[in-house]
Formats: sequence, structure tokens, C-alpha cells
Amino acid sequence: MKKRRQWMALALAGLMSLAGCGDLAAQVTDTPAASATPTPTALPAEELEFALPCYPGGGFHPITGTNRLNLTLAPLLYRGLFALDRNFVPQKDLCVDYEVSEDGLTWTLTLKEDTFSNGAALTAAEVVSSLNAARQSDRYGGRLEDVIRVRAQGEDKVEVTLSRPNGALPALLDVPIVREGEDPQRPLGTGPYYLDEGEEGLFLSAREGAAVPRQRVELRTVGSSDELVYAFDTREISLVDTDLTGTNMPGYSGRQETADYPTTGLLYVGCNTASGACREEAVRQAVALAFDRETIVREILLGHATASALPIHPNGAGYDSERAGALACDREKALELLTGAGWSADEEGKLAKWRNRLTLRLIVNQENVYKVAVAAALRDALEEMGCTVTLTKLPWDDFVSALERGQFDLYLGESILTADFDLEDLLGSGGSLNYGRYADRETDRLLEEYRAAAGEAREEAASALWARLEETVPLVTLCFKNGSLLTQWGQVRGAEPTQRDVFAGLENWSVTGGE
Repeated sequence: MKKRRQWMALALAGLMSLAGCGDLAAQVTDTPAASATPTPTALPAEELEFALPCYPGGGFHPITGTNRLNLTLAPLLYRGLFALDRNFVPQKDLCVDYEVSEDGLTWTLTLKEDTFSNGAALTAAEVVSSLNAARQSDRYGGRLEDVIRVRAQGEDKVEVTLSRPNGALPALLDVPIVREGEDPQRPLGTGPYYLDEGEEGLFLSAREGAAVPRQRVELRTVGSSDELVYAFDTREISLVDTDLTGTNMPGYSGRQETADYPTTGLLYVGCNTASGACREEAVRQAVALAFDRETIVREILLGHATASALPIHPNGAGYDSERAGALACDREKALELLTGAGWSADEEGKLAKWRNRLTLRLIVNQENVYKVAVAAALRDALEEMGCTVTLTKLPWDDFVSALERGQFDLYLGESILTADFDLEDLLGSGGSLNYGRYADRETDRLLEEYRAAAGEAREEAASALWARLEETVPLVTLCFKNGSLLTQWGQVRGAEPTQRDVFAGLENWSVTGGE
């Protein structure tokens, strides 16, 4: 549970992935400090070299590594048992088939015939070793905490045993499969490229027969966030994977094209169900109807998100558009709910009950300007209904402290969910991110049923869970953030990035220049 809490704490901070550049003072992270950069030379796309950023000092291990730039390159070098598409549906990759025991606890995976970049055959031993390494890692340990055993069944089968059923386990098994080699920071993979080295440094070489747009891809060393911005703006590198609404988002000034992709990064309003006005279910139900999600996405997040009234991405299986529509902004209905619960306008137009005004304290981390702007819009919407709202902007450490102490009525939070959209940490009784102290046995039961179900049964379980959350409203979903792939203008065509692989569908890419 300690690993899971650590991983989910990182998710709450809004990190799309871990990052670090060794001992460098300035690190390449999701929250770099931007600096002024020169205006790029306007070279035609055909004169640009196709090159990608990396940081060799950070290592290239896709499971234990922490450097964001190198992890972005990982899908070019390594593949997993499954790969998630833009709808978060796991597609078979190194796994060609699987069977599940009747109790849902044992999964037997059959492997594809494939080879690593040195020609060695892929066997169950490498898969077992990789999955066990992932179970112990900070990056993957949280999602795999229910895995209690991984073992080989011959050369081409792997058995995964769970402590409790998860019908969406394949969505969690896009872990890179590696073969450890002489250099622990550069294991071998089964991807379309392998890491090569020449007199001028590192580069990527295509494996024989790989369907790729370039047989050789140049790598440019980037050691800090400032260097990353400089390299992209001066067109020394061809693309950057970023969060355009992240904290201290760097300002890229060159001519660029943007390809957004859906993520599991949930932006939501958490409710204190243990104290204050939000103890009342009717108040929480009214709050859920107060916010115009589409406007927030369009005008504040600049379109780099997908509005959602349910805690599952609209692209995901189990999203109920009809139920989501019923939760759309409707302040008139919200007021009816409050009136029915005994709240009425006083002489100043403020909602009150027995002379006590409906007072709400909304807290937000002050370090992200987009979140502060969203929180201000939420405050305005609630005040328009007659609520008395105090918006408190806090530094990160103070924000976390206030959450842990329950010093809020509402808070604006962000959490990166796993691809199976498991909500236990946010909503389960005693969940590590359940700061609103929501405790409901029926919700706990529905969370378990949702996790265990597969296929049509999973969609039915999801519907029952959404119905319970609509009634009890422990949190109010606003949207799921997008990631963004920035490419040099006119250089790349056909990019359809996914959350785990910005190079997804590489065989369909068209890259201009730099052969």
C-alpha cells in the first residue's frame, strides 16, 4: 500500500510521468521553468533534420528509468504485452491470446513469436522478469499491486495471479518487456528501433524489416528544460511531448503543429463529506449541477481537455452519455435541490438556512495558473447561485496539508487514473486520495464489482457505480486533460499519439527531410 500511495500522490500532483536529469540542477520535468528563447530560423520542412531529444546520463531503462525524455522514446525501443489505443482499449501486442480462470484470479498469457534487437528469441522468462521488475518500480508498482505472482509456463506462456479479480487487467499490462544486457541502463527491446552509437554520439537504428519512416533517427542531448525549449524553438529537434496546461508550462515560440491526445488525467472538485455544508447530500448534488464544463475546457483550458461529467473518459468503455447528460450544468435545478433541502435566499440574496449562510471554502494549488483560473470560475458559478464562497490559493505543501486535515469544503484536484479507471483510491472508504472522507459501503461494493467485471458485465457494473455516485456525489468530475505532441510545422504527417505512446501508428507517419 505504501507504493500505491506514493504513486497516487504523484498522480495528484498532475505529473504525466516521472522525470529527472541525474545531478543537473535544472531538470527536464513536466513543470520546467521557461526562459526567453531566440526566434527560430524559418527553414522549410524539407531542409530540417528529423531528430529527437534525449538525456543519455539519465539512462534508458523503460521500467526503472525516471527521465521523461528517455521514457518518451521508450515505445520506439520496447513493446509490451498490450498497447492502449486512444480509447484506452488494450490491443494485443507481444501477447497473442489469453485465458482467465473462472474465479478471475489467474490469467494465462500466450506470447507472440518475436525477437529482441540482438536476435534472441522472446521467451516467458523475459516477460516474467520484466513484470516482476515493474511490480517493484515506482512507475508501475501501484497499478500492479494486486499481482501476487508471475511465473513462466514453458517458453511461450506466462501465468499472472491476482489477489482479487480485475476484468480489465490487460489495460494495465502495457509494461515494456526487456531483456537485460551488459549495460543495466540500456536493456534490449523488441521495438522497431534499437539504440546505436557512433562517433557523433547516440542515434536510433531501425531493425531489419521494421515499418518506419526513417531508418536512422538522430538524437540530440538535452540537459535541462531551458535547453529543451531552445532546441525545439531553433528546430534542432523535431517534436516535444508536453502538457500545455501544466504548472510552469514552458513557452515554445516556434512555428509548430499540435496533436492532442486523450489521457486519464482527471480534473475534479472533491467534496468534504465529513464536515461543513457539504455534509449535506443535497448541497453536493447542487454543486454537481453548477459548473459549465464545456466552457471551462474551451475558454480556460484552451481546448486541451475533454469535458466529462463522469469519472471515466468519454472515449472509454463504460461511459454513459445519457447519464452524463443528466449531470450537465443546470443551475435552476441546482437551486431547486437546495430549496427542497431548506435553503432560501436571505435579504441580501444569499442562500441561508436558520440564519446560517451556505458558506463554502474552495481551495486550489496556486502554482498552476490554469487551475487557479478554473477555481475562480467555479467560485463565480456558485456565487451566482447565492452561495458564499471563499477561494483560497495555497502553495503545494500547504494545499496538501489542508487536504489531509480536511480544512476545506471543496478542493480542485487532479489525479492520473490507471487505464482501467479504478476509483478506489479516490472514493473507496479509507482510500489514499479520499480526502473528503467519503465512506459508503454500497459504493465500496460497486467499486469491487466494477473492477472484477469484464465485457458487457463491466459496462453494467459501471452504470450501477455511476448511478450511486450521482446520488451521493463525493466528487464532481470536470474533465480529462489532454497531452500534446508538438511537431515542427509541416515536418510530420499522420501522427495519432496516445497517452503511453506518442509514436503510435509510426508505420503511417510521413516525415519530411533529414533522411
